[in-house]
Amino acid sequence: MAEKRDYYEVLGLQKGATDDEIKSAYRKAALKWHPDRHVDDSEADKKVAEEKFKEASEAYSVLSDPDKKAKYDQFGFAGVSGAGQQDWSQGFGSLNDLLNNIFGGFGGFGGFSGFGGFGGGGGQAQRTPRGRDIRTRVKLTLEEIATGCEKTVSLERLKPCPDCGGKGTKNSSDIRTCPTCNGQGQVQNVSTSFFGRSITYSVCPQCQGTGKIVSNPCRRCSGSGLERIRENIKVRIPAGVEDGMQMTLRGEGHSAAGNGINGDLLVVIEELPHDKFKRDGNNLFATQVIGIDQAILGCEIQIPTLEGPVSKKIEPGTQSGTVIVLRGKGMPSTNSYGRGDLYVKILVWIPRKLDRKERQALEDLAAKGNLKPDPNREDRALFEKESKYF
Repeated sequence: MAEKRDYYEVLGLQKGATDDEIKSAYRKAALKWHPDRHVDDSEADKKVAEEKFKEASEAYSVLSDPDKKAKYDQFGFAGVSGAGQQDWSQGFGSLNDLLNNIFGGFGGFGGFSGFGGFGGGGGQAQRTPRGRDIRTRVKLTLEEIATGCEKTVSLERLKPCPDCGGKGTKNSSDIRTCPTCNGQGQVQNVSTSFFGRSITYSVCPQCQGTGKIVSNPCRRCSGSGLERIRENIKVRIPAGVEDGMQMTLRGEGHSAAGNGINGDLLVVIEELPHDKFKRDGNNLFATQVIGIDQAILGCEIQIPTLEGPVSKKIEPGTQSGTVIVLRGKGMPSTNSYGRGDLYVKILVWIPRKLDRKERQALEDLAAKGNLKPDPNREDRALFEKESKYF
Protein backbone atom coordinates (compact mmCIF):
# COMPACT_ATOMS: atom_id res chain seq x y z
CA MET A 1 0.00 0.00 0.00
CA ALA A 2 1.32 3.41 -0.94
CA GLU A 3 2.28 5.73 1.89
CA LYS A 4 -0.47 8.19 2.73
CA ARG A 5 0.29 11.70 1.50
CA ASP A 6 0.10 14.85 3.59
CA TYR A 7 -3.41 16.32 3.40
CA TYR A 8 -2.11 19.77 2.44
CA GLU A 9 -0.02 18.23 -0.31
CA VAL A 10 -3.04 16.34 -1.63
CA LEU A 11 -4.96 19.60 -2.08
CA GLY A 12 -1.94 21.60 -3.24
CA LEU A 13 -1.98 23.87 -0.18
CA GLN A 14 0.44 25.18 2.40
CA LYS A 15 -0.12 24.89 6.13
CA GLY A 16 -2.06 27.87 7.37
CA ALA A 17 -4.44 27.84 4.40
CA THR A 18 -7.72 29.62 5.04
CA ASP A 19 -11.14 27.98 4.91
CA ASP A 20 -11.82 29.58 1.52
CA GLU A 21 -8.50 28.32 0.14
CA ILE A 22 -9.28 24.80 1.37
CA LYS A 23 -12.74 24.90 -0.23
CA SER A 24 -11.35 26.24 -3.47
CA ALA A 25 -8.63 23.60 -3.62
CA TYR A 26 -11.07 20.79 -2.97
CA ARG A 27 -13.46 22.16 -5.59
CA LYS A 28 -10.70 22.00 -8.19
CA ALA A 29 -9.81 18.45 -7.14
CA ALA A 30 -13.46 17.36 -7.27
CA LEU A 31 -13.89 18.85 -10.74
CA LYS A 32 -10.79 17.03 -11.92
CA TRP A 33 -11.17 13.58 -10.34
CA HIS A 34 -14.88 12.94 -9.78
CA PRO A 35 -15.96 9.69 -11.52
CA ASP A 36 -18.59 11.64 -13.50
CA ARG A 37 -15.70 13.18 -15.41
CA HIS A 38 -14.14 9.82 -16.33
CA VAL A 39 -17.03 7.64 -17.47
CA ASP A 40 -15.47 7.12 -20.92
CA ASP A 41 -11.95 6.38 -19.62
CA SER A 42 -10.27 3.00 -19.48
CA GLU A 43 -10.78 0.89 -16.37
CA ALA A 44 -7.24 1.68 -15.19
CA ASP A 45 -7.80 5.45 -15.59
CA LYS A 46 -11.17 5.18 -13.84
CA LYS A 47 -9.47 3.49 -10.91
CA VAL A 48 -6.83 6.20 -10.68
CA ALA A 49 -9.48 8.94 -10.76
CA GLU A 50 -11.52 7.17 -8.09
CA GLU A 51 -8.52 6.86 -5.74
CA LYS A 52 -7.56 10.50 -6.32
CA PHE A 53 -11.10 11.61 -5.55
CA LYS A 54 -11.19 9.53 -2.36
CA GLU A 55 -7.83 10.98 -1.31
CA ALA A 56 -8.97 14.57 -1.88
CA SER A 57 -12.28 13.95 -0.11
CA GLU A 58 -10.51 12.51 2.93
CA ALA A 59 -8.14 15.49 3.05
CA TYR A 60 -11.06 17.92 2.82
CA SER A 61 -13.05 16.11 5.53
CA VAL A 62 -10.17 16.74 7.98
CA LEU A 63 -8.98 20.20 6.93
CA SER A 64 -12.51 21.64 6.72
CA ASP A 65 -13.20 20.65 10.35
CA PRO A 66 -11.51 23.16 12.73
CA ASP A 67 -11.03 20.60 15.51
CA LYS A 68 -9.63 17.87 13.26
CA LYS A 69 -7.48 20.40 11.41
CA ALA A 70 -5.93 21.66 14.68
CA LYS A 71 -5.10 18.10 15.79
CA TYR A 72 -3.66 17.25 12.37
CA ASP A 73 -1.55 20.42 12.30
CA GLN A 74 -0.02 19.52 15.67
CA PHE A 75 0.34 15.74 15.54
CA GLY A 76 -0.11 14.77 11.87
CA PHE A 77 -1.99 11.56 11.06
CA ALA A 78 -1.61 10.37 14.66
CA GLY A 79 -3.82 13.24 15.81
CA VAL A 80 -6.72 12.30 13.51
CA SER A 81 -6.54 8.52 13.63
CA GLY A 82 -9.81 7.23 12.24
CA ALA A 83 -10.86 10.65 10.91
CA GLY A 84 -11.73 11.21 7.29
CA GLN A 85 -12.41 7.52 6.66
CA GLN A 86 -15.78 7.95 4.95
CA ASP A 87 -16.93 4.91 2.98
CA TRP A 88 -17.16 5.98 -0.67
CA SER A 89 -17.78 2.48 -1.97
CA GLN A 90 -21.58 2.94 -2.08
CA GLY A 91 -21.47 5.54 -4.80
CA PHE A 92 -20.23 9.08 -5.18
CA GLY A 93 -23.39 10.94 -6.16
CA SER A 94 -23.39 13.34 -9.07
CA LEU A 95 -20.65 15.92 -9.26
CA ASN A 96 -23.13 18.80 -9.54
CA ASP A 97 -24.98 17.64 -6.41
CA LEU A 98 -21.71 17.26 -4.52
CA LEU A 99 -20.47 20.73 -5.40
CA ASN A 100 -23.82 22.40 -4.79
CA ASN A 101 -24.18 20.71 -1.39
CA ILE A 102 -20.72 21.74 -0.24
CA PHE A 103 -20.06 24.97 -2.13
CA GLY A 104 -23.49 26.37 -2.98
CA GLY A 105 -23.06 30.13 -3.62
CA PHE A 106 -19.32 29.92 -2.85
CA GLY A 107 -17.13 32.55 -4.41
CA GLY A 108 -19.98 34.26 -6.30
CA PHE A 109 -20.71 31.27 -8.55
CA GLY A 110 -24.26 30.83 -7.19
CA GLY A 111 -24.14 27.05 -7.48
CA PHE A 112 -22.95 24.73 -10.26
CA SER A 113 -25.10 23.92 -13.23
CA GLY A 114 -22.49 22.29 -15.45
CA PHE A 115 -18.83 22.15 -16.40
CA GLY A 116 -18.70 24.73 -19.16
CA GLY A 117 -16.78 27.88 -18.29
CA PHE A 118 -16.10 26.90 -14.69
CA GLY A 119 -13.41 28.86 -12.92
CA GLY A 120 -13.84 31.89 -15.14
CA GLY A 121 -15.50 34.37 -12.84
CA GLY A 122 -14.26 37.13 -10.63
CA GLY A 123 -10.48 36.80 -10.89
CA GLN A 124 -8.22 36.23 -7.89
CA ALA A 125 -7.51 38.48 -4.96
CA GLN A 126 -3.94 39.40 -4.20
CA ARG A 127 -2.22 36.68 -2.22
CA THR A 128 -0.48 37.77 0.94
CA PRO A 129 3.18 36.62 0.94
CA ARG A 130 3.93 33.89 3.45
CA GLY A 131 7.27 33.13 5.04
CA ARG A 132 8.87 29.70 4.83
CA ASP A 133 8.43 27.12 7.58
CA ILE A 134 11.35 26.08 9.77
CA ARG A 135 11.83 22.46 10.81
CA THR A 136 13.88 21.55 13.87
CA ARG A 137 14.30 18.55 16.16
CA VAL A 138 13.99 18.38 19.94
CA LYS A 139 15.58 15.51 21.87
CA LEU A 140 13.62 14.30 24.91
CA THR A 141 14.15 11.69 27.61
CA LEU A 142 11.34 9.37 28.68
CA GLU A 143 11.17 11.24 31.99
CA GLU A 144 10.60 14.54 30.15
CA ILE A 145 7.96 12.98 27.92
CA ALA A 146 6.17 11.43 30.91
CA THR A 147 5.59 14.79 32.60
CA GLY A 148 5.78 17.25 29.70
CA CYS A 149 8.45 19.92 29.70
CA GLU A 150 9.62 23.21 28.25
CA LYS A 151 12.58 23.25 25.86
CA THR A 152 14.57 26.16 24.44
CA VAL A 153 15.25 25.90 20.71
CA SER A 154 17.99 28.01 19.10
CA LEU A 155 17.40 28.82 15.45
CA GLU A 156 18.13 31.30 12.69
CA ARG A 157 15.14 32.92 11.01
CA LEU A 158 14.30 35.87 8.81
CA LYS A 159 12.79 38.83 10.64
CA PRO A 160 11.68 42.29 9.42
CA CYS A 161 14.63 44.60 8.86
CA PRO A 162 14.82 47.10 11.78
CA ASP A 163 16.01 49.94 9.52
CA CYS A 164 13.12 49.86 7.03
CA GLY A 165 10.51 48.10 9.13
CA GLY A 166 10.24 45.26 6.63
CA LYS A 167 9.21 47.50 3.72
CA GLY A 168 12.48 47.13 1.81
CA THR A 169 13.03 50.89 1.69
CA LYS A 170 12.99 53.71 4.21
CA ASN A 171 10.80 55.96 2.06
CA SER A 172 7.30 54.79 1.24
CA SER A 173 7.41 56.95 -1.89
CA ASP A 174 10.03 54.59 -3.34
CA ILE A 175 7.51 51.73 -3.41
CA ARG A 176 5.39 51.47 -6.56
CA THR A 177 2.86 48.99 -7.88
CA CYS A 178 4.28 46.16 -9.97
CA PRO A 179 3.44 46.87 -13.64
CA THR A 180 3.38 43.18 -14.59
CA CYS A 181 0.65 42.04 -12.20
CA ASN A 182 -0.85 45.46 -11.36
CA GLY A 183 -0.21 44.85 -7.67
CA GLN A 184 -1.97 41.48 -7.55
CA GLY A 185 1.18 39.49 -6.88
CA GLN A 186 0.18 36.86 -9.41
CA VAL A 187 -0.43 36.54 -13.10
CA GLN A 188 -3.33 34.87 -14.87
CA ASN A 189 -2.95 31.93 -17.25
CA VAL A 190 -5.90 30.96 -19.45
CA SER A 191 -6.21 27.66 -21.29
CA THR A 192 -9.09 26.16 -23.28
CA SER A 193 -9.94 22.46 -23.40
CA PHE A 194 -12.85 20.18 -24.26
CA PHE A 195 -14.41 20.90 -20.85
CA GLY A 196 -14.28 24.69 -21.27
CA ARG A 197 -12.03 27.51 -20.26
CA SER A 198 -9.68 27.00 -17.31
CA ILE A 199 -7.96 29.83 -15.45
CA THR A 200 -4.94 29.30 -13.25
CA TYR A 201 -2.70 31.73 -11.39
CA SER A 202 1.04 31.77 -10.71
CA VAL A 203 3.38 34.02 -8.71
CA CYS A 204 4.38 37.16 -10.57
CA PRO A 205 7.98 36.73 -11.80
CA GLN A 206 8.82 40.44 -11.47
CA CYS A 207 7.73 41.20 -7.90
CA GLN A 208 7.86 37.59 -6.59
CA GLY A 209 4.30 37.83 -5.33
CA THR A 210 4.58 41.04 -3.32
CA GLY A 211 2.75 43.21 -5.85
CA LYS A 212 5.28 45.98 -5.22
CA ILE A 213 8.55 47.18 -6.77
CA VAL A 214 11.18 48.95 -4.64
CA SER A 215 13.18 51.57 -6.52
CA ASN A 216 15.48 52.74 -3.70
CA PRO A 217 16.23 49.62 -1.62
CA CYS A 218 17.30 49.71 2.01
CA ARG A 219 21.06 49.32 2.36
CA ARG A 220 20.86 47.05 5.37
CA CYS A 221 18.58 44.41 3.82
CA SER A 222 19.21 45.21 0.11
CA GLY A 223 15.50 45.78 -0.40
CA SER A 224 14.33 42.38 0.82
CA GLY A 225 12.86 43.86 3.98
CA LEU A 226 14.26 40.88 5.90
CA GLU A 227 17.27 40.20 8.08
CA ARG A 228 18.53 36.82 9.32
CA ILE A 229 19.00 36.66 13.09
CA ARG A 230 19.51 33.91 15.67
CA GLU A 231 16.93 33.63 18.43
CA ASN A 232 15.96 31.30 21.25
CA ILE A 233 12.38 30.04 21.24
CA LYS A 234 10.73 28.34 24.21
CA VAL A 235 8.64 25.33 23.22
CA ARG A 236 6.15 23.72 25.56
CA ILE A 237 6.11 19.94 25.00
CA PRO A 238 2.92 18.18 26.15
CA ALA A 239 3.15 14.89 28.03
CA GLY A 240 2.91 11.66 26.08
CA VAL A 241 4.41 12.71 22.73
CA GLU A 242 6.13 10.00 20.69
CA ASP A 243 9.21 9.76 18.53
CA GLY A 244 8.57 11.26 15.09
CA MET A 245 5.59 13.37 16.14
CA GLN A 246 5.57 16.93 14.82
CA MET A 247 4.33 19.99 16.68
CA THR A 248 3.43 23.16 14.80
CA LEU A 249 4.04 26.59 16.31
CA ARG A 250 2.07 29.03 14.22
CA GLY A 251 3.89 32.17 13.09
CA GLU A 252 7.25 31.16 14.56
CA GLY A 253 8.91 30.46 11.21
CA HIS A 254 10.52 32.88 8.75
CA SER A 255 8.92 36.30 8.27
CA ALA A 256 7.63 37.10 4.79
CA ALA A 257 8.66 39.98 2.54
CA GLY A 258 6.38 43.00 2.64
CA ASN A 259 5.25 42.25 6.20
CA GLY A 260 3.28 39.23 5.04
CA ILE A 261 2.31 36.15 7.04
CA ASN A 262 5.00 34.42 9.09
CA GLY A 263 5.76 30.78 8.39
CA ASP A 264 5.48 28.11 11.06
CA LEU A 265 8.01 26.39 13.28
CA LEU A 266 7.75 22.60 12.91
CA VAL A 267 9.19 20.82 15.95
CA VAL A 268 9.91 17.12 15.39
CA ILE A 269 10.13 14.97 18.52
CA GLU A 270 13.17 12.72 18.92
CA GLU A 271 12.90 10.26 21.80
CA LEU A 272 16.22 9.31 23.37
CA PRO A 273 16.88 5.64 24.24
CA HIS A 274 16.41 4.74 27.92
CA ASP A 275 18.79 2.47 29.84
CA LYS A 276 15.97 0.61 31.65
CA PHE A 277 12.79 0.87 29.62
CA LYS A 278 11.61 0.11 26.11
CA ARG A 279 8.52 1.92 24.87
CA ASP A 280 5.68 0.72 22.65
CA GLY A 281 2.93 3.33 22.40
CA ASN A 282 1.85 4.15 25.95
CA ASN A 283 3.27 0.94 27.46
CA LEU A 284 6.75 0.42 28.90
CA PHE A 285 8.74 -2.82 29.07
CA ALA A 286 11.61 -3.76 31.39
CA THR A 287 13.44 -6.77 32.84
CA GLN A 288 14.25 -7.56 36.46
CA VAL A 289 16.89 -10.14 37.43
CA ILE A 290 16.46 -12.12 40.66
CA GLY A 291 18.53 -14.89 42.26
CA ILE A 292 17.59 -18.57 42.10
CA ASP A 293 16.99 -18.59 45.87
CA GLN A 294 14.62 -15.62 45.52
CA ALA A 295 12.71 -17.42 42.78
CA ILE A 296 12.40 -20.59 44.85
CA LEU A 297 11.62 -19.06 48.25
CA GLY A 298 9.86 -15.88 47.15
CA CYS A 299 10.90 -12.37 48.07
CA GLU A 300 10.08 -8.69 47.81
CA ILE A 301 11.89 -6.66 45.14
CA GLN A 302 12.10 -3.00 44.16
CA ILE A 303 10.99 -2.40 40.57
CA PRO A 304 12.13 0.90 39.02
CA THR A 305 9.46 3.12 37.40
CA LEU A 306 9.58 6.63 35.94
CA GLU A 307 8.17 7.95 39.24
CA GLY A 308 10.56 5.98 41.47
CA PRO A 309 10.93 2.39 42.73
CA VAL A 310 7.85 0.31 43.58
CA SER A 311 7.84 -2.68 45.95
CA LYS A 312 6.48 -5.92 44.51
CA LYS A 313 6.11 -9.35 46.12
CA ILE A 314 7.57 -12.31 44.23
CA GLU A 315 5.71 -15.53 44.96
CA PRO A 316 7.66 -18.71 45.80
CA GLY A 317 8.33 -20.82 42.72
CA THR A 318 8.30 -17.90 40.30
CA GLN A 319 9.57 -19.06 36.92
CA SER A 320 12.07 -17.23 34.75
CA GLY A 321 10.13 -15.37 32.07
CA THR A 322 7.18 -14.52 34.32
CA VAL A 323 5.74 -11.10 33.43
CA ILE A 324 4.50 -8.73 36.11
CA VAL A 325 2.16 -5.91 35.06
CA LEU A 326 2.15 -2.59 36.92
CA ARG A 327 -1.05 -0.85 35.87
CA GLY A 328 -0.83 2.85 35.12
CA LYS A 329 2.97 2.96 35.38
CA GLY A 330 3.52 3.48 31.66
CA MET A 331 3.36 6.67 29.58
CA PRO A 332 0.51 9.19 29.55
CA SER A 333 -1.65 9.58 26.47
CA THR A 334 -1.40 12.78 24.45
CA ASN A 335 -5.18 13.14 24.63
CA SER A 336 -5.05 13.03 28.47
CA TYR A 337 -7.04 9.78 28.66
CA GLY A 338 -5.19 7.61 31.18
CA ARG A 339 -1.75 6.04 31.14
CA GLY A 340 -0.24 2.87 29.77
CA ASP A 341 1.17 -0.01 31.82
CA LEU A 342 4.66 -1.20 32.78
CA TYR A 343 5.44 -4.83 31.88
CA VAL A 344 8.33 -6.34 33.84
CA LYS A 345 9.80 -9.68 32.78
CA ILE A 346 11.40 -11.65 35.62
CA LEU A 347 14.69 -13.36 34.74
CA VAL A 348 16.19 -15.91 37.15
CA TRP A 349 19.97 -15.71 37.39
CA ILE A 350 21.82 -19.07 37.47
CA PRO A 351 25.39 -18.93 38.89
CA ARG A 352 28.07 -20.31 36.59
CA LYS A 353 30.45 -21.40 39.38
CA LEU A 354 29.89 -22.88 42.84
CA ASP A 355 32.38 -23.63 45.60
CA ARG A 356 32.63 -27.13 47.01
CA LYS A 357 30.18 -26.63 49.88
CA GLU A 358 27.61 -24.94 47.67
CA ARG A 359 27.85 -27.70 45.10
CA GLN A 360 27.47 -30.42 47.74
CA ALA A 361 24.41 -28.70 49.24
CA LEU A 362 22.81 -28.42 45.83
CA GLU A 363 23.55 -32.06 44.98
CA ASP A 364 22.00 -33.18 48.28
CA LEU A 365 18.89 -31.14 47.46
CA ALA A 366 18.74 -32.49 43.91
CA ALA A 367 18.94 -36.05 45.20
CA LYS A 368 15.51 -35.60 46.78
CA GLY A 369 14.01 -35.00 43.32
CA ASN A 370 12.34 -31.69 44.02
CA LEU A 371 14.65 -29.76 41.67
CA LYS A 372 13.86 -31.96 38.69
CA PRO A 373 11.07 -30.60 36.45
CA ASP A 374 8.01 -32.86 36.15
CA PRO A 375 5.44 -32.06 33.45
CA ASN A 376 2.87 -34.18 35.28
CA ARG A 377 2.91 -32.01 38.38
CA GLU A 378 1.85 -28.41 38.83
CA ASP A 379 4.40 -27.41 36.13
CA ARG A 380 2.16 -28.77 33.31
CA ALA A 381 0.82 -25.29 32.43
CA LEU A 382 4.37 -23.95 32.15
CA PHE A 383 5.47 -26.79 29.86
CA GLU A 384 2.45 -26.37 27.62
CA LYS A 385 3.01 -22.62 27.37
CA GLU A 386 6.71 -22.85 26.54
CA SER A 387 6.18 -25.67 23.99
CA LYS A 388 4.22 -23.24 21.78
CA TYR A 389 7.44 -21.36 20.99
CA PHE A 390 9.04 -24.36 19.27
